[in-house]
Amino acid sequence: MDVVRGLHAAGFRAFLVGGCVRDLLRGKQPKDFDLATSAKPEEVQKFFKKVIPTGIEHGTVTVVVNKAHVEVTTFRAEAEYVDGRRPSKVEFHEDIEADLGRRDFTMNAIAWDPESGVIVDPFDGQKDLAARTIRAVRVPLERFLEDGLRPMRAVRFATVLEFAIEPETEAAITQTLHVFKKVAGERIHQEFVKLLMAPAASMGLELLRRTGLLGEFFPEARLEHLDAVSRARPDEVVRLAVLLLGVPSARDVLMRLKFPSRTADEVGALAQHPQLPSTRSSDADLRRWLARLDASRAAPLFDVHEALGTAPEGLRSRVEGLLSTLPPLTARQLALDGKGIMAALGTGPSPVVGQATRHLLELVLEDPAKNTAEALAAALHRFPQAFPQAPASKRPSVPPGTVPARKKV
Repeated sequence: MDVVRGLHAAGFRAFLVGGCVRDLLRGKQPKDFDLATSAKPEEVQKFFKKVIPTGIEHGTVTVVVNKAHVEVTTFRAEAEYVDGRRPSKVEFHEDIEADLGRRDFTMNAIAWDPESGVIVDPFDGQKDLAARTIRAVRVPLERFLEDGLRPMRAVRFATVLEFAIEPETEAAITQTLHVFKKVAGERIHQEFVKLLMAPAASMGLELLRRTGLLGEFFPEARLEHLDAVSRARPDEVVRLAVLLLGVPSARDVLMRLKFPSRTADEVGALAQHPQLPSTRSSDADLRRWLARLDASRAAPLFDVHEALGTAPEGLRSRVEGLLSTLPPLTARQLALDGKGIMAALGTGPSPVVGQATRHLLELVLEDPAKNTAEALAAALHRFPQAFPQAPASKRPSVPPGTVPARKKV
């Protein structure tokens, strides 16, 4: 590739490293490419026209060639980690093996020179890739004490790649939970979402539980639902709702876990419905249920219950049939808007308008055919006792067809 050739031409060593090499060895197309080089950041900047100093203090710059962004990092050997999150300082190095020795897992500690074809693999990462094994570089306990996110990454890699974690590496996870606690929520969130959306998500969640990680950042997850997550369609809201169904604090939990407020709102709403209606429910009762739920949430809620095996047989198709008729389920869908209701009642803005609106909505939930301006106005006149604040004597008689209907948008 152009960046490697350019660095070689300038007299520097350069290798593809990390995830891109791992993916290439597995026959997968990498999403991006990372390079490690003996060139210092300022030297890289001299040899390429467009260079972005993305992390120059850590030895990393991004080279832009033919619209492609390539992250280039100087060989480095990191000093002591002081807080379980980042090294106290970064030392540049001339040796690719020293650079590989600071990485997390053997499968990520492989370097490849695409020009010469030379592969540098000091920790037998290729062997572990072939054996589908996640193994920490050198001493697992030391690697996890250095960076508290690495245990979470081990589980995420095991889940996404469907690999096994080597026993000593897995044992070190439980021993370093105190370091994991120091990791920023945003970093945990990124790893968790990748795990959650993987086909083997249930396996990953069980591994999180077994190692103690789940209890540290997500103790509210319903453990009896872990195996259902992989059966749910790969939708973030649906899978989170499987884990939090029936948990009153679901929305707050997801906000703490750094999920977007929209995701937290949707999951929080679904979590309030741990049970679906009975198949014996009348159509009117199902419309009332849809009105409380919000019809847009019916499909994901059925997805949740189908994954859990708690969806009554035939109920989904029946609800879908009801929705296909486009029944009015909200006040905004009433044929009479606020002005029309006030005209029918002969009153101005007041609490009685809200009472009347709720009355009319209940009427059309029972029988959608009554959702016409004339029928709703007539209904208000037939039930004066429901609105003591608007006496019948003050309500004009409104001939059919004269009540202003809701304007169609």
